[in-house]
Formats: sequence, C-alpha cells, structure tokens
Amino acid sequence: MTHPTTAALLTQIEGALRPLADGAQAVPMRAYMLDQFEFLGIRATPRREALRDLPRLKSWTASDLLALADRLWDLPEREFQYVAVDLLAKHHRQLGPDSLAHLQQLVQRKSWWDTVDGLAGVVGDIVLRALPGQPEVQRLMDAWLLHPNRWVRRVAMLHQLGWKAQTDEARLLHYALALASETEFFTRKAIGWALRDHARTRPQAVRAFLAQHAERLSGLTRREAGKHLG
Repeated sequence: MTHPTTAALLTQIEGALRPLADGAQAVPMRAYMLDQFEFLGIRATPRREALRDLPRLKSWTASDLLALADRLWDLPEREFQYVAVDLLAKHHRQLGPDSLAHLQQLVQRKSWWDTVDGLAGVVGDIVLRALPGQPEVQRLMDAWLLHPNRWVRRVAMLHQLGWKAQTDEARLLHYALALASETEFFTRKAIGWALRDHARTRPQAVRAFLAQHAERLSGLTRREAGKHLG
C-alpha cells in the first residue's frame, strides 16, 4: 500500500468533514467552549464515521504522525484538533518518549480541557509502555508538574488515569499535594479526577489521603475524589 503524504491525508480529512458542516450545531458547540474556537458543527460520532475510510497509518513514523497533528492543529475549526487527538491515540504505539516534547507543544496550543485531556491519555500510554525498559521516563512528568503552563501541569496530574494496579501511588499523591495550593478550577478538578480514578483500585489509600490532607485540598478536589467512596 502506498504511504500517503501528510498533504494528501489532510486533503482527505478536510474533504470528508467540511461537507458535513452544520452551522446550527456549530453555535451551541462554540458556546460550550466559551466561544474560544470555531466549529464546523459535527458531533463526535458522525465525525469518526466520516473518517472510517482513512488509510491505515501503520507505516508512519512518529515524525509523520506529529507533522499531521501539527497541520490539523493549524486549521481553525476545533473538529480538526479532535481528529488529531484521535489519530495520535489510535497510533500511540508508534510514538515513544522522544515524542513527548512535541506533545507538550500541542498541549500548549489552542489549549482547553477537551484537547488537553485527550493528549493526556496519549502521554500516559507512551509513559506506561516505556516504563519497563526506561523507568526514568516518568521523571519527565515530574518536570511537567513544575511547568509554568497550567495545562502541562494538568497533563502531569492526569497521565496515570486508567493505570489501575500499575499506578505509582506515591507519585500520584505527591502530585496531588504539589498542586493542592493552586486555585484554578481545572487544576483542582484534575486532582480530584486522578484521585477518584485511583480510588477504584485503592479506595482505602485515597480515603486516608483525603482525611489526612483535608485542610490542604480544596472542596472541589475532595468532592471529585470522594464521589464513589461512600
């Protein structure tokens, strides 16, 4: 099968989605994102269905995938950034620790929770897969935790979502305390979300953590973390 070029694939993606644009749907979608981004007005399911016939990208290198993501990020409508996140998530095994710096750049472009959280999942997949042979890779997340950009810090807080028994609990709890003094809504929400996810595997540990540090953690964080603890 011929290796598709970035330009050809970008043309195919735009050709599949732009005819589906719905101005009436775009209005509430834009409003939901506080009018920060333009939208075509295509919901997730029809967007993904429209791109089912994209060529397989198994032969693509990490550089190829990241170059396509950059081009999709350059387009004004938000749906194209969602396509980029979907493609990176689908092909995360073709990405490695060397891709993390580029992903951090994407996190800081057109930043909002919708793309940032998707990229956090890609970052987490890369880090978890690399850990057996490169345990030092998680130190990169320690550096991200101290990054001046709040969205990069959010990715550090969320990157272990779904790791279950493989979660580095000490690191997770350290991150939660390190960010606990921040007053920004999305940071406090992320701390609670990460703790709630870990509580599915280690409820006693999260319950004890919340009790011990109740005065340091915001009410939002405690409510999010304790939703399924009873």
